[in-house]
Amino acid sequence: MVKVREEQPLDIDGRIDIEFWLCKLNENYPSLNLARVREVCDLSEQAEAKAISTNTVWKAGRSSHRTGLDMADILTDLRVDEDGIIAAIIYRAVRENQITLNHVKKQFGEGVGTLVEGVLRMAAISNIQFSKSEVLGEQKDQLEQAKRLLISIVDDVRVALIKLAERTCAIRSIGSAEPEKRIKLAREVFEIYSPLAHRLGIGHLKWELEDMSFRYLEPLAYKRIASLLDEKRRDRQDYIVQVIDTLKTKLKEVHVEAQVEGRAKHIYSIWRKMHNKGISFSQVYDVRAVRVLVPDINDCYRALGIVHGRWRNLPYEFDDYIATPKENGYRSLHTAVIGPEGNVLEVQIRTFDMHEEAEYGVCSHWQYKSKENDPEPEAYQQKIDWLRTLLDWGEELGDVAEISSDLLSEVSLDRIYLFTREGHVIDMMPKATPVDFAYRVHTEVGHKCRGAKINGKVVPLNTRLKSGDQVEVIVGDKTEPRREWLHEHLGYVATSRAKAKIQSWFGQRTKRKNASEGKKLLVEELRHLGFENADLNALVKSLGYKKPNDLYAEIGVGEVGVLNIVEKAVTLVELDQRDKQLSLLPGEAKPLDEKRSLIAGLGDLEHEMSRCCKAVPGDSIVGVINDANKVYVHRQDCLKALQANLSGNIIRLDWRQNTAVTFPVNIEIVSYDRAGLLHDVTGVFMLENTNVFSMSSDRRDKKVVVAMEIEVTSINGLLKTLEKIERLSNVISAQRVQSE
Repeated sequence: MVKVREEQPLDIDGRIDIEFWLCKLNENYPSLNLARVREVCDLSEQAEAKAISTNTVWKAGRSSHRTGLDMADILTDLRVDEDGIIAAIIYRAVRENQITLNHVKKQFGEGVGTLVEGVLRMAAISNIQFSKSEVLGEQKDQLEQAKRLLISIVDDVRVALIKLAERTCAIRSIGSAEPEKRIKLAREVFEIYSPLAHRLGIGHLKWELEDMSFRYLEPLAYKRIASLLDEKRRDRQDYIVQVIDTLKTKLKEVHVEAQVEGRAKHIYSIWRKMHNKGISFSQVYDVRAVRVLVPDINDCYRALGIVHGRWRNLPYEFDDYIATPKENGYRSLHTAVIGPEGNVLEVQIRTFDMHEEAEYGVCSHWQYKSKENDPEPEAYQQKIDWLRTLLDWGEELGDVAEISSDLLSEVSLDRIYLFTREGHVIDMMPKATPVDFAYRVHTEVGHKCRGAKINGKVVPLNTRLKSGDQVEVIVGDKTEPRREWLHEHLGYVATSRAKAKIQSWFGQRTKRKNASEGKKLLVEELRHLGFENADLNALVKSLGYKKPNDLYAEIGVGEVGVLNIVEKAVTLVELDQRDKQLSLLPGEAKPLDEKRSLIAGLGDLEHEMSRCCKAVPGDSIVGVINDANKVYVHRQDCLKALQANLSGNIIRLDWRQNTAVTFPVNIEIVSYDRAGLLHDVTGVFMLENTNVFSMSSDRRDKKVVVAMEIEVTSINGLLKTLEKIERLSNVISAQRVQSE
């Protein structure tokens, strides 16, 4: 039956009596820190008062403060921990923009803030139209997508429980709203949150949510069954009292300590049984029902023997959910018998512990992960995985939602689920970006994409999306994708679909324009590394291209990655003068000690990385041997190495594969001066985990020149860092330089 909500205690001024409410809360939950709970209650009340004074109160007219307390009452019954209770009390104030999430995190800790943030992400589900409609060129079941979204974002069971409590409060208070709004909320609760409560084994919430939503979705059927129950209530109560007295006497005779109580069948459950089996109200056996609670499992079967010995059981109406529990962990014995006066009677038998789990499900035994030093993080993760496994909705919804359970069983946690501005849900691969999203919506939207908003905030186009994000693409008038979107190291595109669309667009342009832009791109990357004078013709020949424009065009259209070409350029391109001066010393092919060095070709000679040119993996390198037979490793184009060859003490070297060691490199940044420049530059190094050895700056021609020595692991990493610096405002150039 529908649960009647207990109103909050009021003081003489009509305000909620917080102290009285806290006393009641403490009785049910003595371990709570009441001072901390009182603090969040005060904050919630103050936030609402401020919203009222500025005419920004919740449009539905429902008090966000009172809703928070109602949610806390529900969660107290569910044994949610202190952080969860606090998050519930303040959640509505945050959602209604009466207070910021950062404020909550600062005052009550990151744990509370993370829970509120998780529930906010789930709130986006309310924007979905639960119907089959044409979305993004495909026939999509938005209910199906919504459930997949829910699965993907639930990484803490408390988030799901807080949202369940919030939706329970919403459906309780919707009676005076417009019919259209009532039906929309009822559909959402019925199709999303009632099945969620069922899968978590929270029986009393499941029944209430089903009955309340059924009341608005099928008002005539609801009223008809409710009236039938009212007509039979007095007779049924007298009958149940008689059955309870009989069972208590029989169980006491065999020394089974039991608690026997009548159980009311909820309205939706009666209607569903009548509808599915095509039977009348009088044929619903479990309208008359009792529940027997006993200490242990052996007593369950002893009690079952008493019931079957006293009354004849109906064939095919016995279920042993103790031996074979339901998917959500539910355990109990169910039987139907011909009771007194020839009436059919349902009897449920379970232990007290089983009853606790049946009412509160996962909440009856969940160990919340509230601290980083949790002694059982692995067990916690296993329970999270278990929660996600349980969220298979097909069985519970049955014919009502017309959803294929086979399809639902294919829910993949390797996808992310996103909202369009209109509230449609689409799924994408992890690491997808706003650019990928734009091309997922429509090719033309992708080509015109110039910016994006995530959850209402403008973000960089290479931001990674996560489940629950609402993404809005900002388009321009010009249909022209950005060429840098194809640069893998910049992270603008993660999906093959978007990459193919971009490449196709560039492929349709003239080869001449592609070649021009490709050459410009290659020269720019080589400039970053200090190779402005590289012989491009030699590079083209070494890569097997007949004409330079063939290579440049492939770079321009994105068929060849510019980073791959740069790597080969650094390795293969050598000036004629350098080639003529290099020579090999006899005996360089001695056996190598694999553990000694990252350099191949040293033999057993000691070596040191020369600081004049600071070679890094990817550079072409040589070794200069001094009189003490020690090898100094230089880049091939280093002047000191070339000069050393005059006396014939130089050897050719190579890098070993899969090196993971850092190397010092000198870079120079030229920029127009501005406040915060160094802060932004060092911010790039922090994001790229790049260590800075030294830094100096001076002014030249009204510009500031910053010289730095940094640590890198590869040329790719160096290029990525330099390109990010060049994208900062006022920066003219950032490139590698030789030591003086």
